[in-house]
Amino acid sequence: MSSNSLVELDRLHLVHPVASYRGHERAGVRVLKSAKGATVTDSTGHSMVDGFAGLWCVNVGYGVDSIVEAAAKQMRELPYATGYFSLGSEPAIRLAAELAERAPGDLNHVYFTLGGSDAVDSTVRFIRYYQIARGRPAKDQFISVEQGYHGSSTVGAGLTALPAFHQGFGVPFHWQHKIPSHYSYRNPVGSDPAAIIAASTAALRAKVEEIGGAERVAAFYLEPIQGSGGVLVPPPGWVKAMRDLCRELDILFVADEVITGFGRTGPLFACEDEGVVPDLMTTAKGLTSGYVPMGAVFLSDHVYDTIADAAGQGVVGHGYTYSAHPVSAAVALEVLRLYEAGLLENGRKAGARLMAGLHSLADHPLVGEVRGRGMLAAVELVTDKARKTPLPAAAEPARRIFDRAWDNGLVIRAFANGVMGYAPPLCCTDADIDAIIERTRMTLDQTLEDTAVRAAMA
Repeated sequence: MSSNSLVELDRLHLVHPVASYRGHERAGVRVLKSAKGATVTDSTGHSMVDGFAGLWCVNVGYGVDSIVEAAAKQMRELPYATGYFSLGSEPAIRLAAELAERAPGDLNHVYFTLGGSDAVDSTVRFIRYYQIARGRPAKDQFISVEQGYHGSSTVGAGLTALPAFHQGFGVPFHWQHKIPSHYSYRNPVGSDPAAIIAASTAALRAKVEEIGGAERVAAFYLEPIQGSGGVLVPPPGWVKAMRDLCRELDILFVADEVITGFGRTGPLFACEDEGVVPDLMTTAKGLTSGYVPMGAVFLSDHVYDTIADAAGQGVVGHGYTYSAHPVSAAVALEVLRLYEAGLLENGRKAGARLMAGLHSLADHPLVGEVRGRGMLAAVELVTDKARKTPLPAAAEPARRIFDRAWDNGLVIRAFANGVMGYAPPLCCTDADIDAIIERTRMTLDQTLEDTAVRAAMA
């Protein structure tokens, strides 16, 4: 089938996620054909360094034969096993044990999902059950952080705090609330870490009181680094301060590590950076490096035990057909082995090189801020550094910057407000990182010549 035929078939039949449907129909699809390491190639033969690891997920890189073999071996031996009826499979059992051993603190119980969105949905159900089980049914309100992302399922989209995921969908629900982001580059209190932490803890206290007090609030959700909001890195101590406040107020603390988990920021889990142990934690993406679908909810001992004791011999009525899928689990076990066989260390070295390279671009006329941690970074573009003026909408940053980078041989995330997002595979070589920096500079120079950008800077 020719590439042109694929473009037309896609236009007629395939509904793409988070897309302008009519806009996509006009532009047509770019068909990815193959990939190896940190490089992807499209159907025209154009090769690019994947500076975004697919969708923050191909942490180990593409084309790793041992992962393919692990999946093939499991498919031949046992391609499916339900977790219902007290049945299971060896890969899923071993994976749960391996993850519990490595998770922070007492996160010793693992419920497997298909991805991040249904992991977040599962936490809401577990938390509701937990609060009712402990005799606190009035604790039914949930709080998250502006510019945070917690999936695009019906419930998760309400916890997500990005307008595109709300418009036209009737969310958030009345029981879903938000506090302002720590966003240090544009925080009203300035960039001082202590001031930001004080403002965020005060905002959470105020929101709790506004809702009706701690006796009404079930849980608080955050990402250790906000991903889809623009790779917003909190100041040191922020995550710990929010966790400590939740403990004081008897509010469950949920860490969404769907993006940050599995070496993306350096350690296996970003919570480790501040010694934080959540009550619940969600993961996906890097769990299988995107090779097959899988997510996971980690439950602390006290959450799990409260639910289990309340149910007694009765069932806890939450489950998915593909929970603990043996093929996904076999893949995840091999991916975990690869992380600990050198990929985490390579990711730390590559991340230091990435951050140094991006910081070398700070003197560019368009660069307002460079931020990140490990292999998760962003460059925020402005037309006036002193005023922090965003790129004008007329410059169509999300489309034009992505297109320029693509043509230059680089895949990045281009946000609508002019932020360039990076999340390369942990397998990147020095040459891969250097290519990301060089091609970013080319993209910045081309964006500087954009007519709409020049007009805004005049």
